[in-house]
Amino acid sequence: MSVLLSDVVSGSAVGLRGRLWQLTAAELRAAAIEASAEILRLEAVRVAVVDELSLRPDDQVIASRGMGCWLAANTMLQVRDGKKIAALGAALRPFPAVAARFDGGDCSFDHAVLIVAFCESPPKGMPEEALPRCIDLLLAAASGVEATTTKVRNVIATLERIFESDEIPPAEDVDRNELRIASTLNGRVVVRGDFDALTGEMLLSALSNLTMPTPAPDGTPDSRSAAKRTADGFTELIRRYLDCAKTGVDGGQRPHVNVHINARDLAEHRDCAATPAAPASVGGVAVSDLDVGHMPWLGPLSVSQTRLLGCDCFLSTVLLDGHGAPLDAKPGKRLVSAEQRVALIARDKGCAFPGCTCVPAWTDAHHIRHWANGGPTVMNNLVLLCRSHHRLMHRKSGFVGKWVIRIGVDNKPWFIPPPSIDPGQHPRPANTTFKT
Repeated sequence: MSVLLSDVVSGSAVGLRGRLWQLTAAELRAAAIEASAEILRLEAVRVAVVDELSLRPDDQVIASRGMGCWLAANTMLQVRDGKKIAALGAALRPFPAVAARFDGGDCSFDHAVLIVAFCESPPKGMPEEALPRCIDLLLAAASGVEATTTKVRNVIATLERIFESDEIPPAEDVDRNELRIASTLNGRVVVRGDFDALTGEMLLSALSNLTMPTPAPDGTPDSRSAAKRTADGFTELIRRYLDCAKTGVDGGQRPHVNVHINARDLAEHRDCAATPAAPASVGGVAVSDLDVGHMPWLGPLSVSQTRLLGCDCFLSTVLLDGHGAPLDAKPGKRLVSAEQRVALIARDKGCAFPGCTCVPAWTDAHHIRHWANGGPTVMNNLVLLCRSHHRLMHRKSGFVGKWVIRIGVDNKPWFIPPPSIDPGQHPRPANTTFKT
């Protein structure tokens, strides 16, 4: 590590911007990664220190009405953030395995909060002896640079499926739904809401096409921020509703939400699902063999809620092979058919490029071998890519041809990085972030 790079990570940011030009792109990447690791380390230090202080508070802490308020009063944190830090420290005490992973910087603050919340309120049908194995599965999903909140939530949803109970998961509890609309002194309106996952999925699905960036007629990129596009899309959604009266233009049909689930798991009887023992199992049930519902925008949905939706919906069948990859349908066209796109979404779950979290609605079907070069429009020559990665693969100067996409023996896309990123060019799996 060069002197300047070491100074970037450990020193002050004052005047730093004027010196960063001396670093190479590789050193800048290293500095960003090192700084992120340092933030995780300091986050864990702060949680531990605050928790210890909460166990033996002095006069200053007592006068501040608790650790959260004291921390906010003496830092630039808000009170709610101070309380979250204090709450996590207390919650980690009974779960040393989670605390050790968090202290080691291999589990983020938000993921630690999710895990301890599950541990504190496990499914009612889960025996105590199953908790350590459940913690191992949750920590595996929360560890490493590929960890995502959707991954952790999917494991939680799967565990709730294994230990099914009549208790409604928080993400599906409609009794918690709230929407506040208030006018301000200057005549504007403030909207603040908290909805269950299904309502959120409907809202995001309705806004999807209305919030996408729209280039100007001269080709200039959309200059609006994401928040501004969402506000404009919401305005247009209301206008269309008012124009079309109560029923809209769908005539009472409800094709608004897409939910993916295995047919065997949609069945009412638990013994319809395959349950062989496997290394990643809890209570003798293989986690990988039990699916939960999955929504393109908001991720996991419990089987009970999925079955409820299945009573009044349009069912679309996608045949899968032994690896869970869709079998081919209707080749021979340049344009991807509706059936093929449904199958691609079932396989790729969104942009397949490693590290990308773009949802299916904002992706294009990319020909791995270009159509103009004789590439057929078949599943093994197609992959979903977001507009940004699709453009990079086709038109970005210096980028075209550097990444190679191959369909593996599992019939799913794999990405081979250029030597500048990985000298060994080890294949990377598609970014199915909601799976563990």
